[in-house]
Amino acid sequence: MSFEELKRRSQNKDALIEKLTSMDDGDKKKSYKDDRFWRPTVDDAGTASAVIRFLPEAQGDEDSWVLYYNHAFQGPGGWFIENSRTTFGEKDPVSEMNSKLWNSGLQSNKDLVSQKYKRKKNFVSNILVINDSGNPENNGKVFLYRYGVKIHQKIMDAMKPEFADEEPIIPFDFWQGANFRLRQRKVAGYPNYDKSEFDSPSALLDGDEEKLKAIWEQEYALSEFVDPTNYKSYDELKTRLESVLGGSQPTTTAETVAVNDAPVIQTEDKISGGGQGDREEVQPDSEESALDYFQRLAAED
Repeated sequence: MSFEELKRRSQNKDALIEKLTSMDDGDKKKSYKDDRFWRPTVDDAGTASAVIRFLPEAQGDEDSWVLYYNHAFQGPGGWFIENSRTTFGEKDPVSEMNSKLWNSGLQSNKDLVSQKYKRKKNFVSNILVINDSGNPENNGKVFLYRYGVKIHQKIMDAMKPEFADEEPIIPFDFWQGANFRLRQRKVAGYPNYDKSEFDSPSALLDGDEEKLKAIWEQEYALSEFVDPTNYKSYDELKTRLESVLGGSQPTTTAETVAVNDAPVIQTEDKISGGGQGDREEVQPDSEESALDYFQRLAAED
């Protein structure tokens, strides 16, 4: 903005007041939703369904999906929801703590590692929404989609089917891929995707190259999710971990039982909150409270 534009703006007092006060309101009513990400609409029974198509690698990317690790748990000092530097092969304070706990010989410590402090896998891909009955306005649009181990395994199974009479599917291919029918249920209190499946292979949009190119050009780069500059440093993560655990980590000796005042949150499987590069996968939808979001994140796969 030039100085002349700044001066012209100052002459419209009402507009300037409206702009500045709306900035304050925006902070109070902050929406944590990143519109690049798609999530299925879940009903009161915990079920959701949609048809999506996984897309090939975006321009400048090498792969159709990326994997990053994070930790999400609650302690006496609040929530720890951070990306793990093990994503790119570096040491991470939570993983180091988990190793000590696991090697302590205490079953209670092993339970903490497997049930609460475990490292979670997060996959991110570009998708085209074919049919979103809960939000029809999403149909025909390109989004980012974060998913866990269960859906990733279905992708792997499609490419390398178990039985000889099953035709391999290349889910991310425009021409040899297939629509994915996402079916989500609530089982034992957690999201379950066992009934999700791929359709038979078919060219997307009947192979219309002009339309396919237009979709491809709308895809988002995935590299940011595995870019070390978007992660907190080891020291920052360690300081945060100590703060969340209330200054004392669980004991790793057999002399006393490991203690932690926070309730154990079962984890099944968003880039990290509070650091650089915050994205939808770290943040609650505007319709849900922060507490609801954190509990959902700790539980979802």
